[in-house]
Amino acid sequence: MKERVKKVVLAYSGGLDTSIIIPWLKENYGCEIIAMAGNIGQDDELQGLEEKAIRSGASKCYVEDLRHEFVTEYLWPLVKSGAMYEGKYLLGTSIARPLLAKRQVEVALEEGADAVAHGCTGKGNDQVRFELTYKAFAPHLKIIAPWREWNIRSRHEAIAYAKERNIPIAATADKIYSRDSNIWHMSHEGGILEDPSQAPPEDLFMLTLDPRSCPEGESEITIDFQQGVPVGLNGYTIRSVQLLEDLNEIAGTNGIGRADCIENRVVGMKSRGVYETPGGTLITTAHRELESLVLDRQTRYHKDILSVTYAQLVYEGHWFTPLREAFDAFFTKTQEVVTGSVTMSLYKGTMAVKSRKSPFSLYRQDIASFDTGSYNHHDAEGFINLLGLPAAVRSRLMVNQYETLARSV
Repeated sequence: MKERVKKVVLAYSGGLDTSIIIPWLKENYGCEIIAMAGNIGQDDELQGLEEKAIRSGASKCYVEDLRHEFVTEYLWPLVKSGAMYEGKYLLGTSIARPLLAKRQVEVALEEGADAVAHGCTGKGNDQVRFELTYKAFAPHLKIIAPWREWNIRSRHEAIAYAKERNIPIAATADKIYSRDSNIWHMSHEGGILEDPSQAPPEDLFMLTLDPRSCPEGESEITIDFQQGVPVGLNGYTIRSVQLLEDLNEIAGTNGIGRADCIENRVVGMKSRGVYETPGGTLITTAHRELESLVLDRQTRYHKDILSVTYAQLVYEGHWFTPLREAFDAFFTKTQEVVTGSVTMSLYKGTMAVKSRKSPFSLYRQDIASFDTGSYNHHDAEGFINLLGLPAAVRSRLMVNQYETLARSV
């Protein structure tokens, strides 16, 4: 028997790992278990979840709708930042964990629990994201991470453990992918994907059609933004959650949003993840195109640099930190002029930007045009002379040194 714990709140998804944690906690800690699940867009997975948790041994199961908070307080700041981890990953799992862990801690405090638990493995990133959030809000709570304690060492053993206790699970020995889904994305890991030389099988994908199977003919859409936040589609204002769901459907039907990534985990190893982020891919592409129209060169340059740092910060679980808040303040300032619309053409897995419009556009046709304009070409001469002054000075210095060296030979 482990050290005495009276009540634990478990971050519960109903997947393989958390399904077996409930009986494991009862067997090893003898404590009361409260399951907590958040609806952040994985609706189908939540069906029957409360009944399953209680049947597995939990005394209570919270299932809460967190979609609006997730989209407006987490995803839209992410969009404003332009963050993308290692150039490909749109951070769908990374950005969701802080919200779930925060609500888990709130439930633990409301219920008078003395511990929190999660189903993250000792190899993964999610253990870091959950536990940094626990520490930010309730460092006095004991953290139970079964994958760092029990003798189960593989998903095959976890499946066997579940079968021995008659716990229903979706994972099988033949189809053993580890998946995480929310309104922003779905991730796929494990199985054949653990061999980087193998292509993802087509039946792996669940949100996006095979581009070869997509409808004939292009789809044209226009996404409207207000201060960096998507607010409408094709001229119609749509609420945040519905807008993202609509874009997921449009992008998925057109085979948009797949990414196959070899990434560097927080714990130091490389891993492979295949991600589907359909609506998010459309939004981030359109958002960046609108920024190209309205942000000046220096602001865009420094924002791009900070976006890389922000992506790493989110990936590593540092959401509830003063640094993240400071970054958000900077990004929010840059987004004051990111208002307008971007029209894109979608066709069989490809997307192309057709037009961008904004009342804050810095593009001036009278200046940029080759034919007419107010631009004075003579101004360029003085500008280039000043810009090239360091190079000219250095060149003269080198010539003098060569001449001096030649005379001494």
